[in-house]
Amino acid sequence: MLAESYPLYVAGKPERPNLDLAVTNKYTGAVATRVPLADEAMIDRAITAAVAATEPFSRMPSHRREAVLLHCVKRFQERHEELARALCIEAGKPIKDARGEATRLIDTFKVAAGEATRMTGEVMPMDISARAEGYRGMWKRVPIGPCSFISPFNFPLNLAAHKVAPAIAVGCPFVLKPASLTPIGALIIGEILAETDLPTGAFSILPCQRGGAEMFTTDDRFKLLSFTGSPGVGWDLKRKAGRKKVVSNSAATAAVLVDHDADIPKTVERVVFGAFYQSGQSCIGVQRILVHETIYDAFRDALVAATRALRAGDPMEEST
Repeated sequence: MLAESYPLYVAGKPERPNLDLAVTNKYTGAVATRVPLADEAMIDRAITAAVAATEPFSRMPSHRREAVLLHCVKRFQERHEELARALCIEAGKPIKDARGEATRLIDTFKVAAGEATRMTGEVMPMDISARAEGYRGMWKRVPIGPCSFISPFNFPLNLAAHKVAPAIAVGCPFVLKPASLTPIGALIIGEILAETDLPTGAFSILPCQRGGAEMFTTDDRFKLLSFTGSPGVGWDLKRKAGRKKVVSNSAATAAVLVDHDADIPKTVERVVFGAFYQSGQSCIGVQRILVHETIYDAFRDALVAATRALRAGDPMEEST
């Protein structure tokens, strides 16, 4: 189902310095495959390469960045079932939901491909005073530079794509640290990116243990840190990040309001899905339900019955 092992990617090139990380089948607990773990020297090499790639990547014409992203779309479509099954194994996500996430990966790269050719600016008249008569001002967006990306375990394709695809669209080199629990999807993305003509050093994908990943946060050569994970870790990384920009997407406290005139069967169906999807491992999973007192008893009984009817089992089975 999975390859015996997968390489990591340093400056766009596959490497297998070790096979220290065992990736398990989350349903059976058995080792499904192995991948390398990057050490600090390898992370430093990746950052150095990203810095060197900053100028050539920023000068890469937008139509070529678009072509890179469209190549990825094509290859993701060809490998859709492989991506879904890999996700099912490494994350324990039911196969139907895994296929949905693989489709979201494709859609994200499609959107990014379109945006790659729409990075515009603005021309403004400056004659708000007599001194500036005849003058115009202009601004445009430019790549921020090397980016550090840290993606979580619960949506390993989707949330890696949300970081990687926009970076390619605008010409920002990046180093991605996928979650050590679920690195395979990101490494397959790396395999496909390696087929393109991105500048050397434009991307690196480096699984590593949390203790060895300090450079993803503290290294000043990165101009932006994008992290998705728990609030506590996110705030800690922001404190350590120094002067670089930080984009942090952390957990929510998602509530559902059920008013007196709600369609109870339909609402219960959606609430149960929202609460138990992926065993609740979702930042937008339903965590609180606020129900109008006039329908509370009926809603509670329907919710309990629907919850008891849930089926847990092998995520590879279509009925799970």
